[in-house]
Amino acid sequence: MAVDAVIFDWGGTLTPWHTIDPEELWTSVCAPLYPAADAAALSAELHAAETQLWRVSAQAHRSATMDALFELAGIAATADLLASYVRAWEPHTYTDPDVPDLFRHLRQQGIRVGVLSNTMWPRRWHDDVFRRDGVLDLIDGAVYSSEIDWTKPHPEAFRAAMKAIGVSDPARCVFVGDRPFDDVHGAHQAGLRAVLVPNSDVPAYASAVPDAVITRLAELRPLIASW
Repeated sequence: MAVDAVIFDWGGTLTPWHTIDPEELWTSVCAPLYPAADAAALSAELHAAETQLWRVSAQAHRSATMDALFELAGIAATADLLASYVRAWEPHTYTDPDVPDLFRHLRQQGIRVGVLSNTMWPRRWHDDVFRRDGVLDLIDGAVYSSEIDWTKPHPEAFRAAMKAIGVSDPARCVFVGDRPFDDVHGAHQAGLRAVLVPNSDVPAYASAVPDAVITRLAELRPLIASW
């Protein structure tokens, strides 16, 4: 059956995989802005709140936002604090070099390109990343869990992504991601085919058997052509 659309996970899929220590990251966010003792306390509160919200996502597949994170931590999301957070994350946001040519190729083949990401970030932060890297205009639609009620692997998250790019038949859609549970299992539960880009730091999920495994995004072109 022909492929109408390919939908991609973001972190670890459209970006190269980076191992990030969330606690250290929050420390790097707060340290430039506050005295040492205050920075340590604030970063600990923010890390605890983030951990709690991601636990809810993992167990109940419910989404969260940056506003919810700061509210749970009891900390004001000042402009300086948010700017420091974005700066701390920036080195981990650069788009994989394979992406621009791959997206252009898919669109030239009449295949729609989508993004579905579990994220607390607002859309504008993701748009800024894709715009900086010259691929924003190559994406037909994107869904960020911060804007909907659900996170992957809930089927409604995948259906929202399909709706965003104007396709309706999951059997004619492919999802590409690096997480066996969220991405492979989730896509299959929603009726999509799933391609895994494996990363050793992401836990396995025994019942998640991808339709294909690739080691880099450039390998997707012949794979999609074969389908």
